[in-house]
Amino acid sequence: MFDWFDWSAHPLNVQTFLAMLIGSLIVLGVVLGCVTYAILLERKIIGYMQLRIGPNRVGPWGLFQTIADVLKLLLKEDIIPNKADKTLFAIAPIISYAPAFMVLAVVPFTASHLFTAGLDVGILYYIALSAISVIGIVLGGWASNNKYAIIGALRSAAQMISYEIPLAMSILGVVLMAGSLNIVKIVEAQKNFPYVWYVVPQILGFIVFLIAATAELSRAPFDLPESESELVSGYFTEYSGFRFAFYMLAEYVYLIAMSGLAAALFFGGWSGPLLPGWLWYVIKAGAFIFLMFWTRATMPRIRVDQLMSFSWKVLIPLALLNLLLTATWKIFF
Repeated sequence: MFDWFDWSAHPLNVQTFLAMLIGSLIVLGVVLGCVTYAILLERKIIGYMQLRIGPNRVGPWGLFQTIADVLKLLLKEDIIPNKADKTLFAIAPIISYAPAFMVLAVVPFTASHLFTAGLDVGILYYIALSAISVIGIVLGGWASNNKYAIIGALRSAAQMISYEIPLAMSILGVVLMAGSLNIVKIVEAQKNFPYVWYVVPQILGFIVFLIAATAELSRAPFDLPESESELVSGYFTEYSGFRFAFYMLAEYVYLIAMSGLAAALFFGGWSGPLLPGWLWYVIKAGAFIFLMFWTRATMPRIRVDQLMSFSWKVLIPLALLNLLLTATWKIFF
């Protein structure tokens, strides 16, 4: 039965399309479940790090807190400001969320490639799709007709464009080593000599990737597009109810997708001894997610005037140096 969901092994026909449709719904359900408990875990971890208890009222150990929060958002009145561009205001959260979910198609969660497209241009697909989300953010900020929302949207656009360059360049080092843009082949290449995950030879690229990914996800210390103390809630200041939930979903689905990408590119994906491949993937991606939560709990927000210069003057030169070193290594070894 599981072979039915290995899309990479079958030609595109009606049966394969049906399998892709059902598989997408299964992945959507699993991801929504992961997002629900990732939010709860983040609140718990940050609570413990700041000597607070965290959510503990709804259900045992607060396990139903996020479910209650989601139900509250879905039952809220859908408010659209009078002077907003109503059409753009309505579709902007969907434009932001859809690419976040679509990039999961190329993230190989298991060794058997279940629910994975296995594209030969998987890296290009991921980078291209993830760049579309910023359009939904800019449209949402502009359509709100609110000064805080438009400032947050413009900050987000500038931040994402600036940090997307070092992010892509850090991935290029891995692509050079593996000789492929296919993420499945990149994972398999890490089983070859010298039998180490790419995080070791690509440690500089991983550091650049980690910082740029944090900025791309707009998480602390790069959460300037939402910075509550300056911009209320940034680009989604005027959003409420299920449209607000779409923006929040996009943020956490991207977090899961980025963690899955990091596990595949730098930590050997599903490879590991004794445990099943999917469990190794969960452990590696989970460690990346925990690092993001830890960073949010401990790092202060950087100043807005430091945001752009850090990318152009520090990260991009480091990413270029990593590319140069990787290319030199490939020529001589």
